[in-house]
Amino acid sequence: MKKVVRVVIALLFAALIIGAIYLKFLLPDVGNAPNLKVEINPQIVERGKYLAYHVTVCMDCHSTRDWSRFSGPPIAGSDGKGGEYFSRNMGFPGDFYSKNLTPFHLKDWTDGDIYRAITSGVSKDGSSLFPVMPYIYYGKLAKEDVYAIIAFLRTLPEINNTPPARSLDFPVNFLINTMPQKARPTTIPAQSDTLAYGAYLTNAAGCAECHTPARNGQIIKGKEFTGGRAFIMPSLTVYSANITPDKATGIGAWTPEEFVARFKAYTQPGGIPDATQNNSPQTVMPWTMYGGMDSTDLVAIYKYLSSLQPVTHHVDHFVFNKKG
Repeated sequence: MKKVVRVVIALLFAALIIGAIYLKFLLPDVGNAPNLKVEINPQIVERGKYLAYHVTVCMDCHSTRDWSRFSGPPIAGSDGKGGEYFSRNMGFPGDFYSKNLTPFHLKDWTDGDIYRAITSGVSKDGSSLFPVMPYIYYGKLAKEDVYAIIAFLRTLPEINNTPPARSLDFPVNFLINTMPQKARPTTIPAQSDTLAYGAYLTNAAGCAECHTPARNGQIIKGKEFTGGRAFIMPSLTVYSANITPDKATGIGAWTPEEFVARFKAYTQPGGIPDATQNNSPQTVMPWTMYGGMDSTDLVAIYKYLSSLQPVTHHVDHFVFNKKG
């Protein structure tokens, strides 16, 4: 009997070793970076700039944000330098830093390397990216939109900055290799198909990522858009809003005009409040960046969100830390 137990234990141990080797060294399995050379012309670059600043908001996480002002608008001249910190204190399974997206870091990357990182979550060296970088959403973008972002990144001024290396907690240091997935590119719907076009933009903007409760840095499936994800900041914890069309606790009572105006308010002169006073509200929501989105695109997002199943879920947005 003891011999049987020893054999079973040995087999289990061998299975664990094989599984660990598979997770650590044979994944991720999303294929090689595509052989790709994007066209760079003013029209394509302008499209990429619009997406990177106002829809996919790449420049939100990959720039330095001014947290003395509400919503932390990017500091001019820091565009793409990287270094935004996502910490264990914020609920992530480790410490993560956004990468430098300027030619200082990407000059040795092929366009295919960048495409794979954006859409599949695998870096040039084959390592997996944690999905705080929302490649799960970007992998559904139309290829021409990803190409446009790549073209725009190629035009950024070079900034000499190397953010710290990440630190992963167990077992995420093994499981992270299971997270990347092959891109599933779609097509850009016609603007006349408002719901489909709004769904495309909602995915591109990653609305579900922040407006869904999360566990260990990953959203809880089935609760998309219901709000309540916690973002822990130095003086308070901010909880994301319910953006389902529930009339009492979501956006169901909003008009399209009110929805657009909420974003555009932060693009007006003097529209960004000071956040340095005691008990001043603050948020990770990049209002100033999304506020630069075309009003037609914002309305399409509103129309799509309004088509969702309403969910009653009250959220207290700002909970200030107790002092003393």
